[in-house]
Amino acid sequence: MADTVIEDAVIEDAVSEDTVSEDAVIEDIDGTPVVIEAALNGVTRRERNPIVPVMPDELAADAIACIDAGATVVHTHSHDMRAPAEQNAEAYAQAYRAVLRERPDAILYPTSGLGPTMADRYRHIEILADEGLIRAGFADTGSVNLGGTGADGLPPESDYVYTNTFRDIRYVLDVCARLRLGPSVACYEPGFLRVVLAYYDAGALPAGTLVKFYFSGGAFLGGPDALPLWGAPPTAEALAMYVSMLGARDIPWAVAVLGGNVFDTPVARLALEQGGHLRVGLEDDQDGGPNVDAVRRAAKLCAEVGRPVASAPEASRLLGLPRS
Repeated sequence: MADTVIEDAVIEDAVSEDTVSEDAVIEDIDGTPVVIEAALNGVTRRERNPIVPVMPDELAADAIACIDAGATVVHTHSHDMRAPAEQNAEAYAQAYRAVLRERPDAILYPTSGLGPTMADRYRHIEILADEGLIRAGFADTGSVNLGGTGADGLPPESDYVYTNTFRDIRYVLDVCARLRLGPSVACYEPGFLRVVLAYYDAGALPAGTLVKFYFSGGAFLGGPDALPLWGAPPTAEALAMYVSMLGARDIPWAVAVLGGNVFDTPVARLALEQGGHLRVGLEDDQDGGPNVDAVRRAAKLCAEVGRPVASAPEASRLLGLPRS
């Protein structure tokens, strides 16, 4: 996106075909629908937030409410990620079938399973796709020490690293391409985006990819006073870095703040003003209020910026999802 302001006096002499004025950028963005993703639960459990939906019937009801408030993409975690793939898939399917009966155009997708290989961790995705319940799949394109400081203010004595090898990433993107699923990509660090750009530049990025810039808020995967030890803070400068990395590539992108409320930061409005989309929900804002309230607030901000909320068909078109 070009934000360059060009003086009227030099337009005729100095503007090349590739130069875009600020007014032209704003005009191009105005009216472009916004895709709102609602991440309903994640690793947030009732011990931390008693209103988080956990079981399939709760997730289905919450998803429908969020869709009616403006969300077109809904992301959930199952209540038992350690279950075998078939059992895990059925837990997702119970929720997704109920949603699709009421809102057949909804774009639904789950998180990773558990297991020793990426094939094990992705097997439930294949099962859900075969039943026609999902149109997107998760794709995390890097590795990160995901956590926060301990009670002493230092990094904890933990061996946990959220690991996705280059081989794992290729496997996931190959499965998405084969099953015609749009990869929903989490970018915890700039390196995650570099991998996406490499696939794009090589002509190998699957259709329907949505890249989400995850900014580090407060206590995510840590105690209530933990400080994040990963990623960039939700600042204008950090967003500008990601947008500058994208350059002119036609890849839809969104912003999210893990461990905080995205609306309490400048990145939500800035993203909308620059053509981006929004992700909200109790997976990210673990101490927040109801998911439907966050979706309503996102829709209100879209109206303030002058961009409508995308309908399900519009979201499918904007993302280029290969499955109808």
